[in-house]
Amino acid sequence: MDWSIPADITVLLQTIDDFIDRELVPLQQANPDLFDHRREFTRTDVERGGIPTRRWHELLDRARRLSIEAGLYQYPFPRALGGGDGSNLAMAIIREHLAHRGPGLHAELSHEASVVANEPLVLVLHEYGTPEQQRRYLEPLVDGRLVIAFALTEPDHGSDATWLTTRARVAPDGGWILDGVKRYITGIDVAGAVLVFARTSGQDGKAQGISAFLVDVPTPGLDVPYYHWCLNMPTDHGELVLDGVHVGDDALIGELDRGLDCAQLFVHENRIRQAASSLGAAQFCIDRSIDYARERVIFGRPLADYQGIQWQLVELQTEAELVRNTLYKTAWLMDEQGGGSTSAKLSVTERVSMVNYRANRLACDAADRAMQVYGGMGYTRALPFEFIYRHHRRYRITEGSDELQLRRIAGRLFGFTGRPL
Repeated sequence: MDWSIPADITVLLQTIDDFIDRELVPLQQANPDLFDHRREFTRTDVERGGIPTRRWHELLDRARRLSIEAGLYQYPFPRALGGGDGSNLAMAIIREHLAHRGPGLHAELSHEASVVANEPLVLVLHEYGTPEQQRRYLEPLVDGRLVIAFALTEPDHGSDATWLTTRARVAPDGGWILDGVKRYITGIDVAGAVLVFARTSGQDGKAQGISAFLVDVPTPGLDVPYYHWCLNMPTDHGELVLDGVHVGDDALIGELDRGLDCAQLFVHENRIRQAASSLGAAQFCIDRSIDYARERVIFGRPLADYQGIQWQLVELQTEAELVRNTLYKTAWLMDEQGGGSTSAKLSVTERVSMVNYRANRLACDAADRAMQVYGGMGYTRALPFEFIYRHHRRYRITEGSDELQLRRIAGRLFGFTGRPL
């Protein structure tokens, strides 16, 4: 394995940076209150349940349109869809690079808005969608004209997805009737459709018997009664109620009773990209802390002269290097084993869980340490560290909690879920 970053990705990173400096930084400068200490207040529409303000969404949409026009947004998509066939290794490097720049319009991770798209549902629809589903949903998703929400989690079932209680039954006049409640459904405030997972047969606790349905928004019987106010605001995590929602047979995506195949592809892609973003955010916090430790004078000497400060940052940097090497290797294995197929990606599932678990914890630890090194100013919203902490703390729960990642690793380690390592 060549451990150097491929030359084409290096060139792409420079192209991305040039685009950000030329197109996106001026947008931020023209809207300072959306990015400085006022960001949580100016982005949040309190009167509409705490969801993002229209102004904030308009700015995110404008940034996306600019990145689409520049040909950057579509990079990870298959070439058949007008993308660049971006590899998992390339996406890991890009996601880390964008987060390493610090918070901004180029990678607004709270809403998965990025100059380079993170849309795993494109891959799901490309692999499992029918030609009609691809025409109706995939094409506008690729073009940035459509948002599709992902509805797997329920009030009583998060990590234990095989126990979900949402049900789909055959309708007397054809199609399906969906009943249930989904929780923390990200992006449902602007979604034109939602991918709903429901049990169609089989026993609770078994993966077989769960199916996936594409449901248009709005549809009779589908309601969002409220949004969950979270540590990081604004929120787009809605409670989704399905009460007698009728969909046609053409709403089924993938095979009947095998909907978790779609879910696995979605979360697997998200987990390694999430890990890369957390690594980049952690490196940003570490770098800023080192710079400040050199500048800040206490008791007549720079903070950097004190081993109490040195060793804490040394430990974080050592962890970042170890995570980076494992992350890149894991992404490379996903590409090399089977040419990037879904089965190849899932064959290294325990490694994906390893980097997800360690990178997300590292981001929180590095942000917390940066606040401590900066002292009182680190605790204020004038600096980005509390914002980084609040966002990346979410990553330790979403796409599988820390505990679920450890469970997946143990499953492979002890042979509970396949051949032991």
